[in-house]
Amino acid sequence: MGVLMSKKQQVEKVQKCSVVVSAFKDGLKDRAAPAAGAPNEEVIAENGDGSADGSHQASKEQTEQKDKDSKPGSLPNQQASAPAREEHKANQEAWGRLRDGKGVEPEDLKKAHQLIPPAFVRPKREVNDDQPLDVSLGQREQPINDEMCEVCEVWTADDLFPCRMCTRVFHDGCLREMGYLSTEALQEMRETAHTTSGWSCYYCDNVNLLLTEEEMYSLMETFKQCKIIPESCLVSDELLQYRHFVTKQLFERNLTDEEEEEVLAQFAALDPDKKGQIEWSDFLYHESLSVLQKFRTENSLVRILTAKERDRARAVFQSIDQDKDGIITAGEARKAQTSWFHKINKESQSCSVSISHVGPISESSPASSSSERSRDKALENDNRPVTWDSFLRESAIYILAARPNSSAMHIRLPL
Repeated sequence: MGVLMSKKQQVEKVQKCSVVVSAFKDGLKDRAAPAAGAPNEEVIAENGDGSADGSHQASKEQTEQKDKDSKPGSLPNQQASAPAREEHKANQEAWGRLRDGKGVEPEDLKKAHQLIPPAFVRPKREVNDDQPLDVSLGQREQPINDEMCEVCEVWTADDLFPCRMCTRVFHDGCLREMGYLSTEALQEMRETAHTTSGWSCYYCDNVNLLLTEEEMYSLMETFKQCKIIPESCLVSDELLQYRHFVTKQLFERNLTDEEEEEVLAQFAALDPDKKGQIEWSDFLYHESLSVLQKFRTENSLVRILTAKERDRARAVFQSIDQDKDGIITAGEARKAQTSWFHKINKESQSCSVSISHVGPISESSPASSSSERSRDKALENDNRPVTWDSFLRESAIYILAARPNSSAMHIRLPL
């Protein structure tokens, strides 16, 4: 009998527990769903018996709420938040590429076949950067190109395309797989890499890679304050606004009428095809060179030059120095700087060369003013003596400005 009563008591106890659990579950149904992101473990712990019924119910209510938000009847600010988040994400990625020295986003290729570009580390300033560098005029360096492709490290003889600035060589297929060159740029490389005009690889073409971390940070902060979005083109009004802001920040004044005219001439120089807008890469290169001019000494810029660039400078100086006394005039140096790296006219290579992308705009250009032309003539008649060392120091920034493959003129001689 005692045993039967014990079983009866157990049954009654189980029934009571079932009532309590049922009431507890009903209470959970009446409660508001937990806040988004709240851990499910907390709800499971409240069940007491370790079951996940409460968690399942809460998750179901959260899912239903999300479905309601995504329906046409949801609030306008909820609908508008998605495009805003996407735009913010795209801008953040663009800033990241700019900081990492990529400049622009590679082409959208099949990721399964895309090669991984080599890691890039921004240069650091050395202790002796500002000290003079002894570069001999009499002895050419004549560097030899690498034997293997920079990307795949394979040698295939005539299929390799050399850079005109450094000793690197590349397969056109490797560059295509990396996504660094468009179809048009690849075709230009094939046509020019083995000619006297030459082709610059993606390292040398992007002069922004010459900036240190500190210099790049300074430039990016200026872009952000001026609301310049990376990888976007600029029209003339945007360039004027940018120059007004920078002038206000640096000199606490507005641009003069003459300076505004100079900005428009600069816009024309950066838009050689007259598209009505400046490509992002050309604007970035122009601003990067401006940073180098502002923060670097001439000696430090000479140290950046490659052996090929120094050889080119020697050849130009020696062609001007007819009496071989190691001295030319300031006017002759100016003429060399304005006609250094001409680009061949693509439409007719038998025609005269187009304007240089170093030095001032040619007289035939609509952006060239009469004051600039008269200034150029006055400087060409300057007979001050210039030595080889002085010539190389003064020309360094213009040699660097000639690196990009773009036909835009990324820097001009100072007023």
